[in-house]
Amino acid sequence: MSQQAPAFVLASASPRRRELLAAMGIPFEVRASEVDESTIAADQPRTFALRAAYAKAMDVARRLPVGTPVLAADTVVALRSVLYGKPADADDARHMLEQLSGETHEVITAIALARAGSLECHLASETTAVTFRRLTAEEIDAYIATGEPFDKAGGYGIQGAAADLIDHIDGDYFNVVGLPCGCLLELLERAGFEGAGAGEGGRAWKEPEAPGRWG
Repeated sequence: MSQQAPAFVLASASPRRRELLAAMGIPFEVRASEVDESTIAADQPRTFALRAAYAKAMDVARRLPVGTPVLAADTVVALRSVLYGKPADADDARHMLEQLSGETHEVITAIALARAGSLECHLASETTAVTFRRLTAEEIDAYIATGEPFDKAGGYGIQGAAADLIDHIDGDYFNVVGLPCGCLLELLERAGFEGAGAGEGGRAWKEPEAPGRWG
């Protein structure tokens, strides 16, 4: 009996997105995009995220067999419309966390769904407001010492030690992790992907449960 091919190609190397897709029961394989995000121009954070997700999806789709479904996402952290990407070093991470301390910022994730060989691309986005406690210099340094900040937009990961730095969130927890699962399920259905990879038993996709503190 032949093995079923993955339903989607994930145009991202993010381990958080891989974990969430697995938890949702969506089969996939990874093919990271080669898009240089520094070349993407946008005057608003949401616009940047949407353009980046679109570019990643189309970049990977053009290198795959016709009809292959591709999922891409881009997450940005913005405070008063200023984007905070992945910190370059400890000093950069410290600056970001000092700016976010005691403030409410936005985490925006854009999702793009495409099929290789087609110019059509379906887009959606989710925004979550995240409020940090007022952080001490010692707390910031201790968090940086964990090594968590360096591969995450805004220099923190809510699913890790940074959970203790956050006072509250308003919106989707998984959006802050890097993939808004409910938004993704709605987009999949709206874009006509609801049967992909589901097998004879029909779609088994589901939204995972957020941790109790943030659910």
